[in-house]
Amino acid sequence: MKNNYGFGKTVSYSFDDAITKVTQALQSEGFGVLSDIDVAATLKKKLNLDSAPYRILGACNPTLAHRALEIEPSIGLLLPCNVVVRAKEDNKTEVEILDPNIIANLVNKSEILSLSAEAKERLKRVLDSL
Repeated sequence: MKNNYGFGKTVSYSFDDAITKVTQALQSEGFGVLSDIDVAATLKKKLNLDSAPYRILGACNPTLAHRALEIEPSIGLLLPCNVVVRAKEDNKTEVEILDPNIIANLVNKSEILSLSAEAKERLKRVLDSL
């Protein structure tokens, strides 16, 4: 993955297995999936376009989110943290996670920076476990 707003890796799981494993790994780090956007299905329904499986999971750790909202009530505009799962060739799947530090840098409060560092550690463990 080559961008400055997230981190990720290619895994040797089918798309469906990757969704299951990512969801389980998120849960083990205290995150739930609040939203699940099936981009491929939406493109098919709205534009009649066929595309590879692609889902955006809106992950949230309630404890971290609550702490962040207490510090900066408007931070809800930047939540939850997106996790992209997208099919690749050869039965491999790309998993990408939004870097929470990007959000923290927008808010520019030291308490939020501390929370984002904790969230990033947890999310990196999610990725490492796959």
